[in-house]
Amino acid sequence: MKYLVIGTGGVGGSIAAFLHLAGKDVSCIARGKALDTMRRDGMKFHSTLKGEHIIPVDVHSAEDYNGKADVIFVTVKGYSIDDIGPIISKCSGKDTIVIPLLNVYGTGARIAATAPDVNVLDGCIYIVGFKSGTGEITQMGEIFHIVYGVPRGHNVDPVLLDKINTDLTEAGIKVTLSDDIDRDTFIKWSFISAMALTGAYYDIPMGPIQHDGPERNTFIGLSRESEALGHKCGIDFGCDLVKHHLDVIDSLDPESTASLQKDLKSGHESEIQGQLFDIIDRARAAGVATPVYDLIAEHFTSNI
Repeated sequence: MKYLVIGTGGVGGSIAAFLHLAGKDVSCIARGKALDTMRRDGMKFHSTLKGEHIIPVDVHSAEDYNGKADVIFVTVKGYSIDDIGPIISKCSGKDTIVIPLLNVYGTGARIAATAPDVNVLDGCIYIVGFKSGTGEITQMGEIFHIVYGVPRGHNVDPVLLDKINTDLTEAGIKVTLSDDIDRDTFIKWSFISAMALTGAYYDIPMGPIQHDGPERNTFIGLSRESEALGHKCGIDFGCDLVKHHLDVIDSLDPESTASLQKDLKSGHESEIQGQLFDIIDRARAAGVATPVYDLIAEHFTSNI
């Protein structure tokens, strides 16, 4: 099985590192200073689960990767989705499957529209992983969970899915093959939005959200509003979504922060459109009120 990871930030770098440490055949596509640094020095990897490593990652630019991968993990930021199709098509063979693992909803369908010749699935990931320097990745905490699934109308050889699940499990990554990936990607979108926006709005790590107070109340309010949107869209969560989100947030390292918060604070391009304004737009179209989201949108509109 040949794996390719497109994007070497906290998520992509951690996937590549775990697969490499398990002896799997994995390559990465990166760009800029990160590409140059990892080619020269390898990837510096700091991990709660795996310890300290220098990973001699097989890294390429999009232009010089000439292989055909069996599985492609797409871990770029949400604002890069519409540009990724030609790269995926170039790196894919007739049986390649693509698994997007982004923090915005509906990415599988969007990528499939730009790479119609490739079998694009959908997925999401639970992890605290981030760039801690150029060519340097940090994975924090005990959670590393990939959820992916086959959208309706797609077919994938179950033997291939078994191989992927076995490889990820052997690498130390928890993996769930979803029976309703639209539901599960919405749940992740809802969670990451509430987590990231609460942290960014108050400029805090996860710790204060894990205790009673205005920060936790804001997180709960955001979760309830996206839950209402999901119900209006016909999604059966199969659980109490707010309780699910609280259980996840309470399990995180209290010093961790979301990538959206880091990007906003540093002035970098961020996923605020996908994690804030897209939810408001969908809620408006569905007739769902979002007073907490609106409050946060007003704050960021006047401060960005």
